[in-house]
Amino acid sequence: MINRTKVFFLILLLFAFSVIMTVYLYNRFSIFLEEDYISNSLSAVEIYDDIETENLEKYNPKYQRDLDVLLYKINLELFPDEKEISGDVTIRAKVLDKSINKIVLNLYDNMNIREIKVNKFNVNYIQRERTLEISPNFSLEDTIDVRVIYSGSPQKKGFGSFNFDTASGKPFIYTLNEPVYASTWFPCVDLPDDKALAEINVKADSTLTTVSNGKLINVKKEGNKTIYEWKTVYPISTYLITFITGNLKSFGEKYYSSAGDSLQLSYFALPNNLDNAKKDFADHKKYLKVFEELFGPYPFLKEKYGVAEILWKYGAMENQTITSIGSNFISGRKFFSDMLIHELAHHWWGNSVGPKTWKDIWLNEGFATYSEALYWEKESGISALVSTMRSKKGDFNSGTLYNPQISLFSSTIYNKGAWVLHMLRREMGSEMFFEFLKEYYKTFAYKNADTYDLKKMTEKISGKKLDYFFDQWVFKGEGIIDIEFSWRVEKTGKSFSSQLFIDQLQNGYDIYKFPVDIKFIFEDGTESLEQVRVDSRKSSFIFGLNKKPVEVILDPDMWLLAKINISN
Repeated sequence: MINRTKVFFLILLLFAFSVIMTVYLYNRFSIFLEEDYISNSLSAVEIYDDIETENLEKYNPKYQRDLDVLLYKINLELFPDEKEISGDVTIRAKVLDKSINKIVLNLYDNMNIREIKVNKFNVNYIQRERTLEISPNFSLEDTIDVRVIYSGSPQKKGFGSFNFDTASGKPFIYTLNEPVYASTWFPCVDLPDDKALAEINVKADSTLTTVSNGKLINVKKEGNKTIYEWKTVYPISTYLITFITGNLKSFGEKYYSSAGDSLQLSYFALPNNLDNAKKDFADHKKYLKVFEELFGPYPFLKEKYGVAEILWKYGAMENQTITSIGSNFISGRKFFSDMLIHELAHHWWGNSVGPKTWKDIWLNEGFATYSEALYWEKESGISALVSTMRSKKGDFNSGTLYNPQISLFSSTIYNKGAWVLHMLRREMGSEMFFEFLKEYYKTFAYKNADTYDLKKMTEKISGKKLDYFFDQWVFKGEGIIDIEFSWRVEKTGKSFSSQLFIDQLQNGYDIYKFPVDIKFIFEDGTESLEQVRVDSRKSSFIFGLNKKPVEVILDPDMWLLAKINISN
């Protein structure tokens, strides 16, 4: 007979081993999922057509600048079986140049136009491939209403601008407009800096729920269909307008902002993912609290913040007040918390402070990506900041950060953009950097900014001229710094002299100028930290030390986007 004590200890050992392996596999699986998400997100650019920034500029005719859109009234009826929509959209706009004889809207030419009116008068128009040219035969007033009644099957462009799908055995319809594909399903001036108010009314089968931007104003039935009426009270860019219609189940909670205001948090998921969504979305109040402390009050307090499940396989999208996230990224185990943090951060950076042009896309994605690191720093300290930034390092050889051409959604925009902000923080000092973030947000909230506005603000707050910084990291430089680092030490009497050599080897930019920390580790286990400023291709520095260093580490806390090779 086997000794019972031995059996007990054997069972205990097996249990302990299983716990250790579970934890190990969980961590490895988490890393795998995170890497898979990054890979999917960054490869998503491959499905784009006409993504070059130069083509984006051509997409919007210069005549569109003669109008300032004030309001979109979007009325849609969905016909999922036919994969068609029926639209009735009125655009209210201020006329900036009354001498114009042409109104140009973005709308794809596969839509069948039934009628167009300007201020209730029928007008002539020409449909081109991606524009609608309207020619009123009368003088325009200060403000005009352009009404377009149309129908058709929206083209699926970009990341999937309009999607007829099925989920839970029922139709599932959703949109993803970024950057210029709102016009696949409604007429608009598809410019990121022409923000307007929006009313989005969607009519669909009564078994389906529709969620959209802003606040739900009304739900009304018409026969076997239901109309959901959503309305914004804050301006919105066309690429952030969305709706999601499907067999969605909802849940929510209240958040009380730093100003004491009540904010509705609304979440939507498919029935089979509802329990997982409740677990994954549970930390949003923590995310909001941190970002309000760092940036300022949540920008859309009078509306809501929401997250809705969609069937997209590439990640999530920061549609204003209603982030959409793919089903694959709802696990019930918070594997993709960074994704949710990122999309929430966009509501300050991208949605409230929007880009003036698509050349400035890094102001959206770089800021949201760095916000992930800032959140974890706030929650878990400097080590979390360092580890998060380490995970975002790369060579970034796909062009400049500003005006990225074909790399509009590459890792350069996301991760190098985050690193540039990280280094800017070091250049300014943390106290000034966080002062800058709040001032920048306060100045451009509900407006649009470009990289030059950002530079001007950093110089105002820091009191420094930062041309060299923006040239090397944003406007001109490509890639990262490549450093060869070496050191030697000599005894001089009772003290020691340590000489350090920093040589820049990169080809992408001739001479980077930057501050960098140097950590000395001594024989007795003590440490000291020094800082030098590098401003030449080859640099050397001499330090007088009381003790002999046994190790010298360049940039120990990882503030510098550089490949460091030690040649000792």
